[in-house]
Amino acid sequence: MATLCFCRFWLGFGIGGDYPLSATIMSEYANKKTRGAFIAAVFAMQGFGILTGGIVTLIVSSVFRAFFNSPAYQENPTASTPAEADYVWRIILMFGAIPALLTYYLRMKMPETARYTALVSKNAKQAASDMSKVLQVEIVEDPQKVEESTGGKEFGLFSREFLLRHGMHLLGTAMCWFVLDIAYYSQNLFQKDIFTAINWIPKARTMSALEEVFRIARAQTLIALCGTVPGYWFTVGLIDVVGRFRIQLVGFVMMTVFMLGLAIPYHHWTTPGNHIGFVVMYAFTFFFANFGPNSTTFIVPAEIFPARLRSTCHGISAAAGKAGAIVGSFGFLYAAQNRDKTKTDHGYPPGIGIRNALFLLAGCNLFGVIFTLLVPETKGKSLEQLTGEINDDKDVEMGSGTQTVPV
Repeated sequence: MATLCFCRFWLGFGIGGDYPLSATIMSEYANKKTRGAFIAAVFAMQGFGILTGGIVTLIVSSVFRAFFNSPAYQENPTASTPAEADYVWRIILMFGAIPALLTYYLRMKMPETARYTALVSKNAKQAASDMSKVLQVEIVEDPQKVEESTGGKEFGLFSREFLLRHGMHLLGTAMCWFVLDIAYYSQNLFQKDIFTAINWIPKARTMSALEEVFRIARAQTLIALCGTVPGYWFTVGLIDVVGRFRIQLVGFVMMTVFMLGLAIPYHHWTTPGNHIGFVVMYAFTFFFANFGPNSTTFIVPAEIFPARLRSTCHGISAAAGKAGAIVGSFGFLYAAQNRDKTKTDHGYPPGIGIRNALFLLAGCNLFGVIFTLLVPETKGKSLEQLTGEINDDKDVEMGSGTQTVPV
């Protein structure tokens, strides 16, 4: 237990810290016309990670199920979980070390972003050198531009000037991420309970442990393939056309609509034979989460804050999201328990039931609609225009083919 907690700590401290770094690096190297698509593409790779995790689980559980066939729990509780089943989760967990090692190697080869080096550190020569290596083009520094910029102006996160310029922006990005993750993580972590409630997955007691792992992985992989991954890549294709604000607003609205579509006729969906309609609706909530706020909450904080504080503000927003994930994970676990004490999971008090929990998640999405109004549209604007880090109105772009820095 202590080892797992330690792993989770470093996951949050290390890999979780890559959220603001990845978004900021991509935003500062991209140009204004395709910046949204590039940042969204970075985040969309998460979808392939989810899909890969499901496929790995399917393969491992299938192999063990074939070699160690076990009876259902209701037939023989002890034999339903063979000793070899303990290796399943260990193999799946260890597989995650492969992308972690690749990430570590690639991260070590990445320089500081040229915008930070030029606008904050005031080192145009180093910025030009770093940009030349990354973009593989010859870039010449422009010291005059560095002097004209206001990127080095000293105002901190807790200053009055930051509060006036970006206080509402930070509130908007943090709260949107917070309420989104309440709904999103609730959906993700408790798919098993929801699928069991609508009879798509058999009751746990009717399966062996390996059979249950296989069926849950198959259901989650199907949802990821049909809803999660397409949602990510719709965002990549359309974000620089439609804009961040509209995608986020429509995403929250459609998530609300589909959750209400699940909750209001919930007893209809739990009737045998109707689970296919529920699964389709459920997949659409994931589609509009990813073709919506799950992508835009990652993108916008990397665009609207000044270079000096960009990754910090993105990190604060992401941390608010993880706080929402904690609320959603524990809150839904307790709230979704059956009202009848005899039907709750062992050790849990009666809750409000899955149907009412879905109503609560729909309410979280409505709050997301409200807080979205605090976040500005960033489509078609350079980072310096958005943050006021240049003294003139000239459009200055880093990745647009110009040959001077800051660009």
